[in-house]
Amino acid sequence: MDARPHPATIPFMERPQDRPAPAGEWSRGWPVVAAAMIGIGTGPGLFQNLSSLFISGPVADFGWSRGDIATAAGLGLLGGLAVPFLGRVADRIGARAIIIVSMLLLGLVYAGLASLTGPLWQYQALVFGLALTVPGTSSIVYGKLIAQRFEARRGIALGVATSGISITSLTLAPVLGWVIAAYGWRVGFLALGAIVAVLALPAVLLLLRRERAAPTRPDPHAPNAAEPVDGMTGAETRRDSRYWRLGLSAALINIASVGLVTSLVPFGTDRGLAPGEAALLVTAFAFSQVVGRLVMGALVDRFRPQATAAAFAAISALAFVGLQLPAPGFALILVLVFLAGLMNGAEHDLLPFLAARLFGLRAYGELYGLLVMISLFGTAIGITAFGRLHDATGHYGAALALAAAALGLAALLFLSLRERPLPHVQAHAHPA
Repeated sequence: MDARPHPATIPFMERPQDRPAPAGEWSRGWPVVAAAMIGIGTGPGLFQNLSSLFISGPVADFGWSRGDIATAAGLGLLGGLAVPFLGRVADRIGARAIIIVSMLLLGLVYAGLASLTGPLWQYQALVFGLALTVPGTSSIVYGKLIAQRFEARRGIALGVATSGISITSLTLAPVLGWVIAAYGWRVGFLALGAIVAVLALPAVLLLLRRERAAPTRPDPHAPNAAEPVDGMTGAETRRDSRYWRLGLSAALINIASVGLVTSLVPFGTDRGLAPGEAALLVTAFAFSQVVGRLVMGALVDRFRPQATAAAFAAISALAFVGLQLPAPGFALILVLVFLAGLMNGAEHDLLPFLAARLFGLRAYGELYGLLVMISLFGTAIGITAFGRLHDATGHYGAALALAAAALGLAALLFLSLRERPLPHVQAHAHPA
């Protein structure tokens, strides 16, 4: 008796006969990977990673506290409530229009941040605008484009694509630090706006024009689509408890990692580091994101992704425990910040990978958009908690303990995500 599983019981993306050759995937799909690196790399996540560089200026000019800034940023992220709707729009009208609108809006938001006059509500409203740009600058659009072109090497393709944010954080952290020191925080915001609207957007559009000529896997919402498409509907996925556990794990990761990265510079100076040394903590965090994305991408193509994710989360949890040591020294703090950021880097590759693997591409934009919204709630909680707990206690010990616990729970949630066969749906042809 043949003990091998029937092909119908294996998720579509794991059927060897359906996988195109890896070399063919890269020759066809590299333009969208390059576009994603640029688009994601200059999205609002860049400001999230570098935001601690912009804290001291408004605090000095307007008298805000760290808790005030953290709370305003956390409330502003309620703009993420619109992300699932915008993800559904991207499913219907395509990626290009969402990308253009999002990147232009992001440039305008940075111009607004450069023009702050003092009321905290202005900062909150502009962070709300930042959250609205997420659909066109994240894996909501780019993840689907990559998933349509990669199967055998989907993990590493997503890892390379999402590493753009880490590369830009690494390269721009010292540059923006110098710009802010020399010309002020307002010029720093204007520089970010110019990078997005003047440099990144034209490059992304050029690459996507080339990408449009590449063949893709069928999209159930595309005109004349008539080939089978794997995946669950939005309603089916929302009834699946695995979906909510995946979303909760993303939120927990963001509570820990985003809370830390948005407080890194003041955390370092509180530990007695010079401003230049504290800025290097941001660089260490950004470098960990590069490593996390690429290593996670390579591993999930070869090993069970849920176990790999749990291992990364456990390593980062232990690093947060280590950051609570009373006097770890500059070198050890750099290493611990690097390890604490690994899960944050890996998550940006892992979340779109697992969304496609567990639930398919049929309603990818809508469902991934909702996952992003859930993760943004974690971001808001993490930013607010780190700021307010510091104000209440005078140090970051309580926030670091909260972060370690959140990552430990995320590790357990990843291990609970069992795989099931995906529906194989025959899409109906639509008139052009």
